[in-house]
Order: sequence, then structure tokens, then C-alpha cells
Amino acid sequence: MFRVLFYHPEIPPNTGNAIRLAANTGCELHLVEPLGFTLEDKQLRRAGLDYHDLARVHVHADLDAAWQALLPAKVYAFSASASRLHVDVVYTPGDVLLFGPESVGLPADVQQATEVTDRVRLPMLPTSRSLNLANTAAIAIYEAWRQNGFAVPEA
Repeated sequence: MFRVLFYHPEIPPNTGNAIRLAANTGCELHLVEPLGFTLEDKQLRRAGLDYHDLARVHVHADLDAAWQALLPAKVYAFSASASRLHVDVVYTPGDVLLFGPESVGLPADVQQATEVTDRVRLPMLPTSRSLNLANTAAIAIYEAWRQNGFAVPEA
């Protein structure tokens, strides 16, 4: 299935919602430290409800450790400044969908990393700055999953 990579997530409920998303779609959730919270954070647990045990969540000390665990794979970096739309990508199971921290998005050096296959964005009104991290990840995952016939991942 697909793998969601949050680079330095800051807001516990967003990651809690992503845990629930991973549990319900069969995706893996990968988090790159530093995190803006602990995995025992009450807000994180509340947002994830009782899905924590059903989700595959991996925490990496840094981006290099995440690359070691996830590559080889196609990596799509989501950025409001990208020109290619998320629906113009042909996703395949194992692809990595990379998202930046809520306050600033993905830093330029991460977007331009050699490991990144392409940069993509979700359409928004021109007056908008960004979408919520968990919502963006959900839209991206469901598009990738839709393209693959909503196939149920093997256990």
C-alpha cells in the first residue's frame, strides 16, 4: 500500500487523524523527528481514537533514516508551490507521499532532495495559503487508492 511521510509534524490532532487514516486505508504512516509532541500526547490519542493499534506507524530519527527505510520508491513531495497537480500522477503501491510541517510546509532542500521523484500540489483558490495537513494527506491517499481500484492491501 502507500506510505505517508510527515516531516517534522507539529500538531498532535493532525497526526492523530493521520493514524486513523492509515488504519482505515492500510497505509503506513512514517514520522520524521523532531515531532512537536510525544506519541503519548492526549490530543494525538483522542484524534486517533481507538485506531492506534490498527495503524502501522514508524518514527525515524531524521530524514536520512526515513529514506533508508522507505527507498527505493517513488516519492511525491506535496507543496502549495508545486506546478503539477496530485491527480496528474500515476500512483503505484509502495509510493511515498511526503508532507511538511503545518506551520511552514516542506523546506526547499527537502523538496529538491534527490530522493524526491516529483513535487505535486492540491488545487486551491489563489487566495489560499495551505490546507490542513491531515486533510491534504487524506485527499492524496484516497486519490492514490482510487487509481488502484481501492485494492485491499495484503496483511
